[in-house]
Amino acid sequence: MHVGRGSVEEPAIEISRLEFAWAGRAPLLRIDELRILRGERVFLSGASGSGKTTLLSLIGGVLQPRSGSVRVLGASLDRMRASDRDRFRGEHLGFIFQMFNLIPYLSIRENVLLPLQFSPARRERLGDAGPEQEAERLLSALGLAGEGFLNRSVLELSIGQQQRVAAARALIGRPDVLIADEPTSSLDADAREGFLRLLMTECRLFGITVLFVSHDRALGSHFDRTVCLSSG
Repeated sequence: MHVGRGSVEEPAIEISRLEFAWAGRAPLLRIDELRILRGERVFLSGASGSGKTTLLSLIGGVLQPRSGSVRVLGASLDRMRASDRDRFRGEHLGFIFQMFNLIPYLSIRENVLLPLQFSPARRERLGDAGPEQEAERLLSALGLAGEGFLNRSVLELSIGQQQRVAAARALIGRPDVLIADEPTSSLDADAREGFLRLLMTECRLFGITVLFVSHDRALGSHFDRTVCLSSG
C-alpha cells in the first residue's frame, strides 16, 4: 500500500466511535472522536488505567478495536492482513518505548539502522544521505557524538544515552508518525527538558507527526496541544 506524505491539512490519525475491551471485561477505552493533523505534535495524558498505552497499540495496529474505526494516514489497519500491517508500521511509524527496547547484542550503529533493514521505503527517503551518515547526524542532533561512538555497545550507555539512541532509531528514515510511550519516565527534570527540545526540533524539521504519552502534565508545554484520556 502506498501512502503519500500528504499536506499539513490532512489528518495523520483519525479515530471515530472507538471502543476497546479485553475479552469478558468492561470497556477499557472509549473515544468518540480524535483527529490529529499531519505534522501536529500532541501530548497524551491521563491517569493510570485510562488506556494511553492501549490507544497507542490500537493506532499501531497491534490491537484491534471492538467497535469504531482507527485510520492512520488514511489507512484502516484493522482491515489489513497481518503482513500488510507489519509493512505499514515499518514504513510509516516510528516508536520510542518506555524501556527503549534496544537490542543488547547489537552496537549503537546497528540499533539505529535496524528499521532500514525492514523498510526499503524509509531507506529511500534518505535520498543522497547514506544510512550511516544519517545515523551520525541524528545522534549528533540528539547530543551524542564522538570518535568511535557508533561502534560502542548499547550496554555501555547511561539511561539518558540509551533513550537518545532509541529516539534516533525511531526517527531514522523519517517516519510519518512518531509514537512515544513514556520515554522520559526514568530521567530527571533537566534531562527531560533537554531531550524534548532536541526531539521536537528534529520532528519539526521533517514534519513528523508526534503522539507522546506521559503521566507528567508539565511536559505538555512542548506540544501543540494536549489530549487527556479519562478512565473507563
